[in-house]
Amino acid sequence: MLFDGTHLVIGPNVTAPGLREAQRRVGTDRVAGLLRADQDGFDTALARTYQDNSDTENGTDGVTFDLEDGSGGTDTRDLLEDVDEAPVIRLVNQLLRRAVQAGASDLHIEPFEGGLRVRQRIDGFLQPVMVRDDVPVKRIISRLKVMAALDIAETRLPQDGRIPLSIGGRMIDTRVSSLPGNYGERVVLRILDRSAGVRPLDQLGLSADQIALLNRMSAMPNGIILATGSTGAGKTTTLYSLLQLANRDERNIVTVEDPIEYDLPGISQSQINAEIGMTFAAGLRATLRQDPDVILVGEVRDGETASVAAQAALTGHLVFSSLHANGSVGAVVRLRDLGLDDFLIAATLRGVIAQRLLRRLCHECRSPRAPEAADAALFARHGLTTPAQVHDAVGCDTCGGAGYAGRVGIFEMIEVGERLRTAIDNGANESELATIALDVGETLIGQGLRQVIAGETTLAETLRVVGDVA
Repeated sequence: MLFDGTHLVIGPNVTAPGLREAQRRVGTDRVAGLLRADQDGFDTALARTYQDNSDTENGTDGVTFDLEDGSGGTDTRDLLEDVDEAPVIRLVNQLLRRAVQAGASDLHIEPFEGGLRVRQRIDGFLQPVMVRDDVPVKRIISRLKVMAALDIAETRLPQDGRIPLSIGGRMIDTRVSSLPGNYGERVVLRILDRSAGVRPLDQLGLSADQIALLNRMSAMPNGIILATGSTGAGKTTTLYSLLQLANRDERNIVTVEDPIEYDLPGISQSQINAEIGMTFAAGLRATLRQDPDVILVGEVRDGETASVAAQAALTGHLVFSSLHANGSVGAVVRLRDLGLDDFLIAATLRGVIAQRLLRRLCHECRSPRAPEAADAALFARHGLTTPAQVHDAVGCDTCGGAGYAGRVGIFEMIEVGERLRTAIDNGANESELATIALDVGETLIGQGLRQVIAGETTLAETLRVVGDVA
């Protein structure tokens, strides 16, 4: 059964105890009457309720959201022809539409004991979208798997797929991951707006000195330049911006990615497909036969890829890639862990960029205050002058009560010079390397505090993301 705002609409299988419980939850004073319906009539009422709620709340009237033709998923005909599934299709489309229009990076579809929970990640935080106990959970999961060309009969194993979509002329690439759980399969969708384009360096939160360093790195004839950071920290965006700096007519640039997040004019881009043997290592080897000058490897995940990247750098190629490490100096330790010798790291590594994303304060409602003694001690510990005021998040209608709107990047960069190269070759540990490579205030926490001084974020947000570490 469902409540349409005035009446309780009762399906064919509702029992008397269930009806009494529904009336108790809704409130008898809000129910004008009961409407009995067969299964088709109930499905129609359910679809109308979802359509009205989603479109009214999110202002999505008249927006089309359809699968691309020939994308490998189902086509759009079933929206009109499959009467039984139409409510589920509309609901899934509305959830996807809502996530795209809100600028969400991920959409989580999570079955639980009593129904279904849907959340979306915006600016790094998960926000609830829907918690319902009256939706057909298995049919919703199956619809997403059909769209992603996954095996709907296989519910015991994790699966991965993709859903190419378009909304209002924008091309959206959605990566789909399913995982079996206690109450059904959990589905997470990573949303990539391929039409967003690559942002210039000065819009990423970089200082003038950092931009000059990146320009110098991108002009190098050979070597490895790494971007490190947690998942969703913007590593790929930074690497794409570096590629744009290196993109000149006299240079042949080839990429091996998973996934291809943006289309880059003038650059040859290849998609990884591990199921058929097209791994990062295999793709990198193949690009070396394409007469490249610059190579982008989406991620160094294993020793084989690291070894091939080092060999490519030794043979006169400039290699950009990402690596999971906690900081810039941590990349050296991670490369050692992947099996590269110290002399090889010292010979090939040219620079490392570590980055994080901080939520940006809403300028409409941020609240200034004088720094406390603990705040002043924190600034002093990282070699920065305590500002006259810092800001706290408040929340208003403009930012939806969050106190933040958007995000700003912070970057910790090292260039591998002669002194650092010698230390790496001699097997120096992470602390010793950090002492050589980074001055006070150049660390991630130091860069975060500079954004606090500029009034772009809060102390609490900076400490949440990077912690109080040198």
